[in-house]
Amino acid sequence: MTPFGALEWSIARRYLRARRRERAISVVSSLSITGIVLGVAALIIVMSVMNGFRTELFSRILGISGHVVVQAADGMPGYDGLADTLEGVDGVTRAVPYVLGQAYATGNGGASGVLLRGVSKRNMERTPLLEKHLVAGSLDEFGEGKGMVIGAGLARSLGVTIGDKVTVMTQDGPVTPFGQTPQIDNYPVLAIFDVGMSQVDGTIAYLPIAEAQLFLNMDERATGIEIFSETPDDMDALKAAIARAADRPLYLSDWRQNNRAYYTALTVERNVMFIILTLIVLVASMNVISSMTMLVNEKTPDIAIMRTIGASRGTVLRVFLMVGLTIGVGGTLIGLALGTLIAVNIEAIRQAITTIFNIQLFPPELYYLTQIPSDISSTQTAMVVLISLILALIATVPPAWKAAATDPVEALKAE
Repeated sequence: MTPFGALEWSIARRYLRARRRERAISVVSSLSITGIVLGVAALIIVMSVMNGFRTELFSRILGISGHVVVQAADGMPGYDGLADTLEGVDGVTRAVPYVLGQAYATGNGGASGVLLRGVSKRNMERTPLLEKHLVAGSLDEFGEGKGMVIGAGLARSLGVTIGDKVTVMTQDGPVTPFGQTPQIDNYPVLAIFDVGMSQVDGTIAYLPIAEAQLFLNMDERATGIEIFSETPDDMDALKAAIARAADRPLYLSDWRQNNRAYYTALTVERNVMFIILTLIVLVASMNVISSMTMLVNEKTPDIAIMRTIGASRGTVLRVFLMVGLTIGVGGTLIGLALGTLIAVNIEAIRQAITTIFNIQLFPPELYYLTQIPSDISSTQTAMVVLISLILALIATVPPAWKAAATDPVEALKAE
């Protein structure tokens, strides 16, 4: 008999089709397949969403704030020259001087805290994330007088649109003989952006750097210089190169430090979710042992007859291995297809559920993004499939080995 040949496959397929008196085995087998399907699908969906979160958060956070932040205690006099020097460092794509300060803003009936960010027109135009996500207005007039660019969430909170004036107030105004006075000014809205991240869209307002310095009482100083790099994963070497090029005391912090909470939380959650969902696949695979053990017990007379007419132990072992692996492979492939389908269309599914049941499944103020992101990793998907198949194989071996070890004489005596 040819190993894994047509005859062995024929017997395995017959055992997979339950007869009337074998309905209990069929039910357990169906539950085993269902468990594997749900476990594999859940793993793929969750890992894809976690990857999507990481990709979206860091691409948008780093698209705004840069990979390395350079600061100095003296406020960086001559920051433009320093920025030009840092742009000459290998691996640096942009060096952007900026001014940062908190203020309180009011508009047409709305009010909100705001994070004022002052940059030059040239650097504003060199921020592709903003230019790509403009939903109203343009950057043409930015830097040519008063005018600000704000996020869509902030525009909604203030009740303003293009051309409307926003009144901004801060306590850090000029110092007079009577003490420090509040600073109040009005700025028309030149453009509105929506990067899809509520933390950015709802708080940040861009001003020309000269206007921001004047409003925040910073004279000719800058808060810092943001460095954008070609290799964000090699920050230690880049910071060392920046320190050498600057040749002056600087404080350097990279995106891993500035976004430690996000980075750590996403990494830990992804690893924990992978372990938990792998346990679901493990439990489902253990059901394969139950269904296979019941099948072996039910087919003991058949095994005895096969052994009597010349079938070897290897033949019996292979037949039951094929039965168990068919359950494992079938469940894994169906789970792969289902998980991939849902992961690709998860945002459309969310919108449909929100519309049908009128519930908010993904509040942007909690998750910082306005859409559920999904990024399917072929490596992780292959790992999920491999783990599922290995667990199914491990679960199949003990019952198949028991079937192969059946003594035909004892089995026929028992009958």
